[in-house]
Amino acid sequence: MTTLRQLSYLVALADSRNFRRAADAVHVAQPTLSQQVRALEARLGVTLVERNESPVQLTPIGRDLVTRARRILLDVKDAEEMVRRSRAGIAGTIRFGVTPTLGPYLMPSIVASLHRRFPDLRLYIREGIPDEQARELARGELDMVLSPLPVSGSDLHIEPLFREPLHIVCPPEHPLGRSAKVRRGDLAGIGFLSLDRRHHAHRQAREICEDLKATLLEDYEGTSLDSLRQMCGSGLGFAILPELYLRSEVGGADMVTRLPMAGWSASRSVAAVWRDGSAYADSYAIIAETIAAEARSILAGPAI
Repeated sequence: MTTLRQLSYLVALADSRNFRRAADAVHVAQPTLSQQVRALEARLGVTLVERNESPVQLTPIGRDLVTRARRILLDVKDAEEMVRRSRAGIAGTIRFGVTPTLGPYLMPSIVASLHRRFPDLRLYIREGIPDEQARELARGELDMVLSPLPVSGSDLHIEPLFREPLHIVCPPEHPLGRSAKVRRGDLAGIGFLSLDRRHHAHRQAREICEDLKATLLEDYEGTSLDSLRQMCGSGLGFAILPELYLRSEVGGADMVTRLPMAGWSASRSVAAVWRDGSAYADSYAIIAETIAAEARSILAGPAI
């Protein structure tokens, strides 16, 4: 009979493309892993692994089986978590992914709010690129992700939480910073800084620059919102920063000047994401609403 252990060994081999590394990943000796993969092939009557290739390659049927095996293993994990959750309520450790354009300035208040409501809940927070974290979520390496939309991926539940206004900022000494009103045409040809192209913020900055007939500066790509603010404040270009960042202690607007735009506005949508059918879906929904309420409360405060 095919076992979950055999399927997990095959998935580890697909991920590492090497028998020794696969064995290390699942904490068994290499001969044990090799024997179990061969037993699985004998049971199914097919070849799953091309052993003469380096790195190890799966056969077409092997790749198809790995895809199904990942789903089976995640379903089993979710079932086990469902049983544990039924005993503990919202508790334990949740592996939480967040983009650097949200985490540093939004997560501290969210963690504090969640801790007040659920003292037995712990968040293991990992920052990363949204598209990469969506894949980690699908593979079961993360439990929940907070990300700007859009989010791509199959078998994911996407829960929109709030819309966050975006603001154009300029160096303090720039003449437009002293204007009572800035029109779209005033920004034609202006150079804009952005994050590197893996971020949603880069794609949105490009779209905004095209709309305003401004220029996206390809030679200057920031690694964080802080770096954008600092580069803008140093006179390297204009930038587009989210309102929650500008309101935070982390992203105080002291280094840059927010432009009073006339006839123009932009925003981004932020969502919580988890796997469809997760045993913790109800808990994730409660956590998502807590995040949304915290963000809406901040956005409803005095204007910056």
